[in-house]
Amino acid sequence: MIGGAMIPLQAGGMEAVVESVNLVWVLTVTFLIFFMHAGFAMLEAGQVRAKNVANQLTKNMLTWSIGVVAFFLVGAGVSSVVGGLTSGSGAALADLTAVWSGDSAAWVSWLFGAVFAMTAATIVSGAVAGRCKLRAYVGYTILLAAIIYPVVTGFTWAGGFLADVLGVGFHDFAGGMIVHGMGGIAGLTAAWVLGPRIGRYGTDGSVNVIPGHSMSFAVLGTLILCFGWYGFNVGTAAAPLAMTDGAAELGSFSYVGRVALTTTLGMAAGAIGAAGASFAKNRKVDTLYVANGMLAGLVSITSITDAIVWPGALVVGLLAGIQLPLVFEFVEKRLRIDDVCAVFPVHGSAGILGALAFPFVAVDGFAVDVLAAQVIGVAVIAGWTIVATAAVFGALKAVGQARVTPEHERDGLDSAEHGVDTYPEFGLGDSGGPVADGGAVYAAADEEVRTDGGLPNDGGIKMVTAVVRPDKLGAVKSALAEVGAPSLTVTNVSGRGSQPVKKGQWRGEEYTVDLHQKVKVECVVADIAADDVVEAIVERAATGQPGDGKVFVTPIEDAAQIRTGTRGREAV
Repeated sequence: MIGGAMIPLQAGGMEAVVESVNLVWVLTVTFLIFFMHAGFAMLEAGQVRAKNVANQLTKNMLTWSIGVVAFFLVGAGVSSVVGGLTSGSGAALADLTAVWSGDSAAWVSWLFGAVFAMTAATIVSGAVAGRCKLRAYVGYTILLAAIIYPVVTGFTWAGGFLADVLGVGFHDFAGGMIVHGMGGIAGLTAAWVLGPRIGRYGTDGSVNVIPGHSMSFAVLGTLILCFGWYGFNVGTAAAPLAMTDGAAELGSFSYVGRVALTTTLGMAAGAIGAAGASFAKNRKVDTLYVANGMLAGLVSITSITDAIVWPGALVVGLLAGIQLPLVFEFVEKRLRIDDVCAVFPVHGSAGILGALAFPFVAVDGFAVDVLAAQVIGVAVIAGWTIVATAAVFGALKAVGQARVTPEHERDGLDSAEHGVDTYPEFGLGDSGGPVADGGAVYAAADEEVRTDGGLPNDGGIKMVTAVVRPDKLGAVKSALAEVGAPSLTVTNVSGRGSQPVKKGQWRGEEYTVDLHQKVKVECVVADIAADDVVEAIVERAATGQPGDGKVFVTPIEDAAQIRTGTRGREAV
């Protein structure tokens, strides 16, 4: 229609329009699903220690980069072959490379499948965070993208035996079990083979909480994932238009409203269920459980969102949120598996729950054969995933390539695996002022006129040691430079003094914070009066609250400059 007038189109022209609209839709939602990797990166980075953030971000980037190539070269073909062989329709060797020489539409379809495959792969990284070697994770990602995940899609979406099991077929609309359930089960299996992080469990059998470093990252990642999930679910209604008898009509978009509604209700109910379970358990609404509950609700609804009544979405999402803290506690305390980012209760058990709940909330009503088909599908996918993942990580563990050394784990994977520091905490900060390497010009200390006619520090050498708040480091460095004492040593420390003990909570479990993070600044002076250094530190580091720290002054018997061998005051 142009200017209110209908413009007639020939059949061939209308077919081109229909195909174009459908391809643009698929590409748009594909890019939206790809953006979910930003959410996974933030969610996982927030739940690991600060010393492992860069490692987690690197794994997320390599999951996509390496995995998508493996899926293109091998995985897509394996899926087609497995689908043909297990359905009885047969397969040819040419099917393994068919996608290589496909047309534009085939490649768009492949890319849509690829973003689903990479979602399954990246889930695993959160479970094995903090102790898995990068090479082991990358190796597993290649095998998952090339074989493990394609076998699952071969059984199901590629027309394999589960697509028509018991004559009704296993129902998974957008990957609640095929993608998320499979990824969560794989993550749990990998975490079990690797074993827990150092210090996760005490020698007496107690469970030690290891908090992640940023709740803000975790929540931001969650909201990005929720946004991208509309591409995941609503986008799977991947044919807005269809041609029928030469005329264009609404395609699979006829149920898009139901998908959008049930996806939204499931997400909301998941957050409510997790919040309620957290409050019932600890009398507090745990922020991370609410975030994880939103995702668990989405996972639970993803496989069934196209064919259920809307009250069912609320029930399933609510149950997915409620099971979250219960399953996490079972995994943590009974199975004693260190699932760092709770990928199994968020993706694994929630995906299983949603798939099995389908016949109870389906638009067509309950049917025994549908329930049986769902049980068979879940069992097959879970069984294959556990066996394949355990075999891969078991083999890597047997040759000593699965896990980093204890020294590297204690130091952090950022430095051990990548040689970087995500948070270089000893920068000047925002206080401005002179640089701390002596680059600024100061009056020479020997030009100072002293009223007592003597030398600073009674002619000796003194060390000023200050323990201050980390956020005051920049101000202290500037203060020392201003009084002419720019040389210093800074160390990250933790301790306790007058600052009160407080309680922390991480994923519903309380832990005691009785050692507070500080920085220790050491400054040795000879020609600069130690009193001046003390006053400068006290002035700049004070907030007036308990926990500001202490300053100590101690005499130094001697000093030697390594480069020249100079001793005494001249060495300082």
